[in-house]
Amino acid sequence: MEELKLPERFEEYSEGRKAGFLKMKAAKESGRKVAGYFCTYTPLEVLDAAGMLSVSLCGMSNETIPAAETVLPKNLCPLIKSSYGFAITDKCPYTYWSDLIVGETTCDGKKKMYDLLGQRKRMYVLQIPQGIDRTYSRQLWISEVRRFIDFISRETGVEIINEMLRKAADRRNELRRARSELMELQRLSPVPVSGQKLYKFLEGLNYNFDLEDAIASTRALTAEIRKAYEEADDIRKEERRILITGCPIGGVLEKVVGAVERSGGAVVCYENCSGIKAARCFVDTEREDMAEAIADAYLNIGCSVMSPNTRRMENLPELIREFGAEGVIDVTLQTCTTYMIETRAIRKLCEGLNIPYMSLETDYSQEDAGQIDTRISAFIETLC
Repeated sequence: MEELKLPERFEEYSEGRKAGFLKMKAAKESGRKVAGYFCTYTPLEVLDAAGMLSVSLCGMSNETIPAAETVLPKNLCPLIKSSYGFAITDKCPYTYWSDLIVGETTCDGKKKMYDLLGQRKRMYVLQIPQGIDRTYSRQLWISEVRRFIDFISRETGVEIINEMLRKAADRRNELRRARSELMELQRLSPVPVSGQKLYKFLEGLNYNFDLEDAIASTRALTAEIRKAYEEADDIRKEERRILITGCPIGGVLEKVVGAVERSGGAVVCYENCSGIKAARCFVDTEREDMAEAIADAYLNIGCSVMSPNTRRMENLPELIREFGAEGVIDVTLQTCTTYMIETRAIRKLCEGLNIPYMSLETDYSQEDAGQIDTRISAFIETLC
């Protein structure tokens, strides 16, 4: 077996990331197979049932984008470029330790990037329906999930039966429930935890490969935050409550959420795919056919790749009311066409709710950091 090496800059990573690298290295050395994935549409229960470890591969750093731009167009989504850059530079051990990478047809840029990535790694691309308003869309997706189950069974030599999927869904549901309960603490006023700290913890769960530990640590943090909040002598604090929607923000967290918090705002809800919308898509484990149940749960995620994207339009008003949001910031990454076009509809929706709205397009560089600080500060002031 080829020796597994840690990244050259291992010591520069956070303690959480380093711990994740070491855990995966140990798992690989013990013979476990690893599947990397990019999107919340990936049915992780299938990988769990087969005994595979799953890890998120979405690039969140500007560091590898120059390498990616030697192959990919410069005017492409930074998430796609960063992800591909990590693959071709081997700077992310999760990518080169993956025995399989699972992609999905959520956008044209990612689809074509997967063509290139497939020349380096074993790829499986899930065919996502482009809308859910047709009766055959659900059947198409159920068929795709069944095909994925068959593929993973052949890939691992594990016969994935219905009860294995039910058990895997039960565990994933527990993690979804724990994540939801943690995020729901932000309904309190003032918010009990920094939006940046909350997001980083949630993001870190993608690199905790022990689901039981991930569930326990999330619940322990929720209890700790709630206890500290209840015991605080004086929790009165001026804040402007912000809901974040739009693209994944892992690569722009400090620029956007940091600016909100520096301006006296508080992020009360992340509607993004790493936030609450996917965490609330529970699998119905009472269903007889678990492949159908899993497919139905994932199809309920309200992403802009769906046309029409009715679920997002339904979710946002509910979340604005639930979390007491006073303003909405819609974050789009450079050239993310689907989310950029939807900004008009989201602006109109917010106007109808009498909620101030701000659209913000950015990338992973720091060139616009000062401008973003100024714009968000001005937006927060309008809420006072």
